[in-house]
Amino acid sequence: MLKIRKGAKIIAVALTFGVVASMAFQGTNYLFNQFDSGTEESQTAELNVAQTSASSSDTAESSSSGSASDVSAIAEAAMPSLVAITNQSVQEMQNWFGQSQVYESESSGSGIIVGQTDTELLIVTNNHVVDGAQTISVGFVDETVAEAQLKGADSDHDIAVVSVNLSDLSSDTLSSIKQIEIGSSSELKVGEQVIAIGNALGYGQSVTTGIVSALNRPVTIDGVTNELIQTDAAINPGNSGGALLNMSGQLVGINSAKFSDTNVEGMGYAIPVDDVKGIIEELMNRTVRTEKAPEGQQGYLGITGQDVTSEVAEAYGMPRGVYITSVSEGSAAEAAGLQTGYIITKFDGTSVSSLSGLQDLISYYSAGETVDVTYSAVSDGEYVEQTVSVTLGVNENAAAASSN
Repeated sequence: MLKIRKGAKIIAVALTFGVVASMAFQGTNYLFNQFDSGTEESQTAELNVAQTSASSSDTAESSSSGSASDVSAIAEAAMPSLVAITNQSVQEMQNWFGQSQVYESESSGSGIIVGQTDTELLIVTNNHVVDGAQTISVGFVDETVAEAQLKGADSDHDIAVVSVNLSDLSSDTLSSIKQIEIGSSSELKVGEQVIAIGNALGYGQSVTTGIVSALNRPVTIDGVTNELIQTDAAINPGNSGGALLNMSGQLVGINSAKFSDTNVEGMGYAIPVDDVKGIIEELMNRTVRTEKAPEGQQGYLGITGQDVTSEVAEAYGMPRGVYITSVSEGSAAEAAGLQTGYIITKFDGTSVSSLSGLQDLISYYSAGETVDVTYSAVSDGEYVEQTVSVTLGVNENAAAASSN
């Protein structure tokens, strides 16, 4: 169970939650997948790690002598594996008078092509790049764009995987892109040269270079601590989800501007690829629900809630998610033991950080289905994460409306 320090008394959170949330708003070889010789339904995507004969000291020595031409060649070879990601979302906010207002927003980030099955292309990115997305668009090296679906996300490690249907890509696009080669972050050495590639500031692909400043650097965001690669290669908004490469052109880290300190220059962070390989593989193999349940048959949890934004989470030592403000009597949530003050963080294994995102997830499930809901609740002054099975109910009002 994940324990998170509580930064303020719960009563203070309850009194100030709406205002703070309102103000916070806006604010190997190639990585080809190998499959068993079974049916298409049983195919499994896997990450294949590149095998290198050079020792860590050899790699560090060659890295220290890397020239501008080396960087240029590595970047050129890696570009077909990088994508630009656009997240279009709709967010709800309460103003000072308690009235709800809905806003459309758009943000940009990066992604890395890490796998392919018979039917889809698989791309890893940061969770915060696609968080709350209503629509996800992916731009490829040949400047074509396709719609993507979220396969799954892990907010604690800021990792997500999205997929693009191969049928939506032309043969020209398929021939111009490739899957990244995976290296080993555990073989990195402090002082070794690295290259960061991403969709910086949403302007298109960009390349920066620097050295590994520190390894296993503990960084705490939203009450969760991760050990990261620290580098002086520039990692700006939009670079999030992009690739940190060694001087062999292999992926060793996933850049995350979320962890960067805007008050300090020359300090960027990347998620070590060795730490999240298992998570990425698990997300790659999740089944995506592409059709919502029919109106009147959609599952119903039976709560009202407010978003715990990153600003609120940081200020009050709370996990990101959906803060339950009320539970309907006789609802699925009440039957499962969910209570006011609990913070829902995952639904059926997928991280949630907004009420609208949770509602959208639930709309793909039918009443009567049983799913796991992960929540955090205060125990002995700390937030403790727990998981409970919930059998979704029926929204009687929606069912009545659909029958009229």
